[in-house]
Amino acid sequence: MLSKLLSLHRYPEFLRLLWWRLITPYRVRKMGVELGPKVKFFGTPIITAVPGSRIRLGLRNSLCSVSRYTALGVNHPVILRTMREGAQIDVGADTGMSGATVCAAIDVTIGERCLLGANVTIADTDFHAVDNANRRYNKNPDDIRAAPICIDNDVFLGAGTFVLKGVTIGDNAVIGAGSVVSSDIPANSIAAGNPARVLRGIKSAVVMPFTNCRRQSERRHHNGADLS
Repeated sequence: MLSKLLSLHRYPEFLRLLWWRLITPYRVRKMGVELGPKVKFFGTPIITAVPGSRIRLGLRNSLCSVSRYTALGVNHPVILRTMREGAQIDVGADTGMSGATVCAAIDVTIGERCLLGANVTIADTDFHAVDNANRRYNKNPDDIRAAPICIDNDVFLGAGTFVLKGVTIGDNAVIGAGSVVSSDIPANSIAAGNPARVLRGIKSAVVMPFTNCRRQSERRHHNGADLS
């Protein structure tokens, strides 16, 4: 009887959760990711970081890479990638993502208390040159367009949303599922579509006094870099 109770195969769910709580954070840190306290993993994310780049996950972030633990399911694990030396992914406290892909060639900043619905994609780069000459093999960063992305606090990105290079999304904004965000979305607004357009405002939203996007802009100015 005791041997049956102690048999590990009887507790697969417990063992998975234990692995993700104890082993996955250790492995993620070994990849060079900066983890804040109480970051939760449900499944193992896919992370690749170019030497000299930075990935930071803030306090109580939640990364869900397994369909069992999110209502809509996920198409793939959470993916975090930096593409160039000096690139940065910075995620604020209490932000959650399910099967999201975040790729940064320059800078992707995501604020606090954001919700990234199932299978959201955020990429600050075109990945390939627009010029068709030798496009497949051209890896020259000067030929591949990229611009920083900033998503402010309390933003909700609906499932399947794409956020493209150079976009700023203001505090409290809600982006409808399946939208393609290719231009700035103001704070306290609801937007949707391809390309995403503002549909209406959110009257009850509280405007925060100091936004992540402002901090990103000041950081770029302080560093003397023009990243636009």
